[in-house]
Amino acid sequence: MHKAYTTSPPRGHSLRALRVARSATAPAAMAALLTLFALPGHAAEFTPPQGCKLEMTVQNRGCTVSQHYRCSVDAAGDQRVTIFTPDGPVYQSRIDKETRWLESTNLVQGVTDLLVDQADDHASFSTLLQTGRDDFDFWTQSDDGQRLHHVGHDELPGDKVTIDGVPLETTRFELTTFSETGEVLIERKGQQFVSRSHGRFYGGIEHSTDWTGAVQDVNDSPVTFAFPGQSGFGATRPEYDCDLQMVGGDEASPLLRQLMILKEALI
Repeated sequence: MHKAYTTSPPRGHSLRALRVARSATAPAAMAALLTLFALPGHAAEFTPPQGCKLEMTVQNRGCTVSQHYRCSVDAAGDQRVTIFTPDGPVYQSRIDKETRWLESTNLVQGVTDLLVDQADDHASFSTLLQTGRDDFDFWTQSDDGQRLHHVGHDELPGDKVTIDGVPLETTRFELTTFSETGEVLIERKGQQFVSRSHGRFYGGIEHSTDWTGAVQDVNDSPVTFAFPGQSGFGATRPEYDCDLQMVGGDEASPLLRQLMILKEALI
């Protein structure tokens, strides 16, 4: 799927988890963390939590950089990501081996979304790779009580590319997110990338509209991959498109702006 939250929602999947704008204020501890990373001269290097190992740093279009790591306390196959903008860490998520978005946290607002166990059709990375298409229909619930319903599909059209030496396959996806009462909140469609060896999705080019009529076209495709011992591994400062303004940014709703900044459903 995709990234669940996106201003950019989780799924490093078509699911980057869409969220409705919140009024919640981030905890003081998180505010302090954001301030620390934003301080001029602060060493721009990511250190994963204790018991976790950083595996890869990905510089993306759209002025974000993603830190991908695994933690010993998680189930086998689980992966975590923390996403940085020039202002510091803004989003983190955990996916499982099927790239289901298990949890996603907006670090700016301090709100966490969790996958609801019961689903009509959970996302399945293995089904996508085996058949070329995966349909999904599931719910998420935030710790402030909001429930969202996500319905859509991913397809593999058969196109392969190599980005910075990493073999990838392109995807097509469509995703609609509904409120608990059935109102359409966000409609998204576009193209992303998957890596069979990494077992996850990466961002791409997508078109989004929300319930207010606001439109957003974004590109958060990966540009460079850095692995242990390589230049850029652990770097937290984004390098690409940071001098560009988001298309339609002045008119886009708060939710669509979020979807642009916090990408990796679930990436």
